[in-house]
Amino acid sequence: MRLLIILLAALLTACGTTPRLDREFGNTVRLARAQQTLNPDAGRVPRPVNGLDAQAATAAYQNYQQSFITKDDQSNGFTIGVGSKR
Repeated sequence: MRLLIILLAALLTACGTTPRLDREFGNTVRLARAQQTLNPDAGRVPRPVNGLDAQAATAAYQNYQQSFITKDDQSNGFTIGVGSKR
């Protein structure tokens, strides 16, 4: 009986609260997101975005998509310079 009481007491301590862990819950995710953000004020500052204009971005995206449809013939990389005539 005494062993059962000790065992139950030990099991109940596993259900205890962890105030330190609860207080810091999610800090690593918030820190990682903050470290990966280039400009934290990007949505609040009204200025043009650096990069491509709409037409150039559309053309680049269409070229990218087309590259999966039409495959370029790629020669074997191990034969570069082998058997070439100079």
